[in-house]
Amino acid sequence: MDDDPLRAIALGPLVNAEAWGRHYPKVALALGAITLVYYLFGLHAHERVLHVAHEYVSFIVLIGSLFVVSGGIHITVKGEATPFENVRFLLLGAVLANFLGTTGASMLLIRPWIRMNKYRITAHHIVFFIFVVSNVGGCLTPIGDPPLFLGYLKGVPFWWVAEHCWPMWVTGIGVLLLMFYVVDRRNYLRAPKAVREVAESPDQFKFRGMGNVGFLAVILVAVFISQPIFVREALMLAAAAGSWFTTRKDIHEANHFTFHPIQEVAILFIGIFCTMMPALDWLQNNAAHYSGKLGGFSPALFYWGSGTLSSVLDNAPTYLSFLSASAGEGASNPAVLASMVQTPEFGSLLVAISVGAVFFGANTYIGNGPNFMVKAIADHQKVRTPTFLGYVLRFTLPVMLPMLLIVWLLFFRR
Repeated sequence: MDDDPLRAIALGPLVNAEAWGRHYPKVALALGAITLVYYLFGLHAHERVLHVAHEYVSFIVLIGSLFVVSGGIHITVKGEATPFENVRFLLLGAVLANFLGTTGASMLLIRPWIRMNKYRITAHHIVFFIFVVSNVGGCLTPIGDPPLFLGYLKGVPFWWVAEHCWPMWVTGIGVLLLMFYVVDRRNYLRAPKAVREVAESPDQFKFRGMGNVGFLAVILVAVFISQPIFVREALMLAAAAGSWFTTRKDIHEANHFTFHPIQEVAILFIGIFCTMMPALDWLQNNAAHYSGKLGGFSPALFYWGSGTLSSVLDNAPTYLSFLSASAGEGASNPAVLASMVQTPEFGSLLVAISVGAVFFGANTYIGNGPNFMVKAIADHQKVRTPTFLGYVLRFTLPVMLPMLLIVWLLFFRR
C-alpha cells in the first residue's frame, strides 16, 4: 500500500479548493479508514495503530487546548500603528508562537493586527503575519509548530530545538522583519496625514481575559509529563475546559470565537495520521539502503527536501517522513532517538529537517494549518488577500525565497 491517500489529502485544497471546503470531512475520514482497515485486518498491526492513535490524541489535545485558551484573551488596540509598532507586534507574535503554538498565537493576534492597521490594511500585512507569526516564529519549541511537537512525541528532547535552531530563528525573523519594515514604511508614507497622526499617538493596548494565563501555564507544565499515560492530555483538557467556562461570553464574542478552525484541523489530521503510516514505515525500513546509494544524507538535501515538500504538502507529515528517512528504526524508539540527536551527524540533519519544515510551511496557504485560518478571518473582515498563485508570485518568491537562501548559505550549505 503506497502513500496515494496521503497525497490526496494534502493536494485536495490545491486541486479544487471550493469542493474541498464542502467535502473535506468525508474525503479525509474515508481515505484514513482505508489505511486503517488495511493495517488492522490486512497486516494485523494493532500495536502500530494504537501507537499512532496515542500520538494523534496527544497532538490534537495540545493544539486544541491552546486554541481554546488563547481564544479567551482579547486585545484592544488603537486604530492605527506606525511601521515600527507593527514590527514590534510581529516580533511579539513570533515569541508567543513558541508558547501558544502558531495556531494559538495566530488566532489570538490576527484580529488585533487587522484592527491596528484598519485604515491602511492590505495584502502585505496578512502575508507577513502568516510568514512570521503563523510559521517561522514557532521554530524554538515543540509547542511552537505541529512538526516539532510530533518530533517531541517521537523522542526529541524538549529544549533541543531551541538550543540548536535559535541562530536560524534569529536570522529568519530578522530578515523578514527588515523586509516588512521597508514595505510597510512605503505604505505608511502614502497614507493620509490624518491616519499618520492617529498612528503616532500613544499606544492604547488593553487586555481582557488575563485569567487564562494561568490555564496556559498548566498546559505548558503538562507538556513535560509523559507518564502515566494520558495524564498530560487530561491536564490540558482540564485547562481548556476551565478557560471555556470561566471566560466571559462577551470576550469570546469580541474574538468571534468558534470551534470551526480546530474542528477542521482535527478531522484533517485523523486522515493524515492514518494515511502517513505506510509512508513512514517504508522510510524507516529503507532509509539505510537509500542513504548508502546517495552517499549519505546531507543537511542541505534535507533542508531543501523537507522544505519543498512542506510548501505543497502539510509540514507535519513531511517532517515525520524525513525524520523516519534519516533515523530509520530509531524513529520508532524514543530512547534511541533521544540518544541519536546528541550526535553531530544526526543532529545536523534534524536541524535541517526542523527548520525546513517550519520555515517552508509559510510558502503557500496549504503549507501549515494556521495559514488558511488567518486567510479565512481576513476574508471575513473584508481584507483583500492574494489568491493561491498571487501569494506565491507576489510574496513567496520575492520575500521568503531570499530569506530561505540566506539561511541555507549561512547554516546548511556545507
